Amino acid sequence: MIKDVVINLEHHVARDPARDFAISIAEICDTHLAGVAFAYIPEFPGYVVLELPPDIVAQMTAESEKSAVAAIERFDAAAKRSLISVEHRLLRTRGAEAPTILATLARRFDLSVFMQSEPGRVDNDDMIETALFQSGRPLIVVPYIQKDGLMLDRMVCCWDGSRAAARAFNDALPLLTRANTVDLLIVLDEKTNRKNKEVRGVEMAKHLARHDVKVRLERIAAPDIDVTSAILSYVADNSGTLIVMGGYGHSKLREVILGGVTRDMLKSMTVPVFMSH
Repeated sequence: MIKDVVINLEHHVARDPARDFAISIAEICDTHLAGVAFAYIPEFPGYVVLELPPDIVAQMTAESEKSAVAAIERFDAAAKRSLISVEHRLLRTRGAEAPTILATLARRFDLSVFMQSEPGRVDNDDMIETALFQSGRPLIVVPYIQKDGLMLDRMVCCWDGSRAAARAFNDALPLLTRANTVDLLIVLDEKTNRKNKEVRGVEMAKHLARHDVKVRLERIAAPDIDVTSAILSYVADNSGTLIVMGGYGHSKLREVILGGVTRDMLKSMTVPVFMSH
C-alpha cells in the first residue's frame, strides 16, 4: 500500500503539474503527502568567491529562499483545498548536494514524484536519476505538459523479463489493483525475441491476475533503436494514462548512466511514468 508520498516542489513554474499530480495521488490513495522545496546556497569557484562582495552571495541565497517559500505556500494552498494530510519541508543546501539529500529523504516514503525536465526552464535530471538509483523506492515522473491528475483508466506495464521491470510491477501493485485496465506490453525486438520464453509474458500476466489485476497481454514489434517510440505510440493509440517500467542504468560516485530506453523515455514521455530500479 502507498501510505506516504514526497514531492519535489518547483520554484519557477506558473503551474507545477507534479505538485498537482502528487495531490491527486494522495486523494485517490488516502496517503500523507510531503512537499519539499530547496533554498540553494550559490556555488562558485574559490577565486570567484574571493572577488564577490558578501552581500551579493547573501542576496542570491535570500532570493532562492524566497522562491522556495513561495513554492511551499502554493503547495499548502493547493493541498488545503483537497483536505489531505500534508507537511512541508524547506531545506537549505548547495545545489550539487540537493539530489542526494532528496534521494536519502525519499527512502522514508513509499513514492516520490518529480516533474520532467523542461528544456530552457527546469532541469530535474540529476534529481530524478539520483532518486531512481539511490533511494531504493519507486518514483513517478510527470510530463511538464501534464494537465490531469492521477488517472487509472489504462495502465501500460512494459515487460522485458528483467529484474528492474519485475521490481517496478511489484512496487506499482497498489495502483495496478485500482486500474480499470492494465496492458502487459511486450516490445518484440532482438532482446525479447531470444529463447527466454518467460519474456513472452504469460507467467507474469498470471502473476498479476492473482493479485486481482485486470491484465491483458499485448505484443508489438519494433527495432531495438526505437523501443521508446513504439511504447509511446502504443500508449497514444490506446489512450494509456500511466506507464510502468523498470529504470535501467547504474550510478557510481554521483556519475549516473542511464540505459537507452530509460533516458529516451524521460526525454520524450507524454504521460506520467512510474519507475523502479
